[in-house]
Amino acid sequence: MRIIGGYFKGKKILEPKDKETRPLKDLTKESIFNIINHSNKFKINLENSTVLDLFSGVGSFGLECLSRGSKHVTFVENYIGVLPILKRNLSNLKITKKYEIIEQNLFVNFNFKTITNKFDIIFLDPPYKEKKFNYIIDSITEKKILNKNGVIIIHRHKKDNDKFSDNLKILEEKKYGISKIFFGILN
Repeated sequence: MRIIGGYFKGKKILEPKDKETRPLKDLTKESIFNIINHSNKFKINLENSTVLDLFSGVGSFGLECLSRGSKHVTFVENYIGVLPILKRNLSNLKITKKYEIIEQNLFVNFNFKTITNKFDIIFLDPPYKEKKFNYIIDSITEKKILNKNGVIIIHRHKKDNDKFSDNLKILEEKKYGISKIFFGILN
């Protein structure tokens, strides 16, 4: 797996040895960034954007954002089996002031009030078996951490029939391999 575009294009992304984490596949990632860059349903300028990468795993999405000129990425991850890999992937870019890592479980004692930034893009990639992600969407809405013209991107398994929070309006849905990607805004 590699960074597919931008300044760090071609740079290898280290992957976990266990199967608890499923890094975002290159084809899915490429499709997401094509939609971000060319959608007529929302306008996001990836350059100088602020990004929140929730359930970031090895950081594939956030690394791609940094490579493509995002101003700052906040990674949120708590799985001990992947945190050292996330840190190494970021350290390999040799940039220090453009990101932060929050090592907390989003469902246990995580308080969105501690996040002081507002984000242009929030990427939500929970484990496929995780069904409580609407709590996160509602918390994002309540804490007002998504910029007015910001977008939430959700990565799910294509066979899942997830019902999303009423706070989220889906603008676009795409299927790639075993994945479904939803692009939404807050109501």
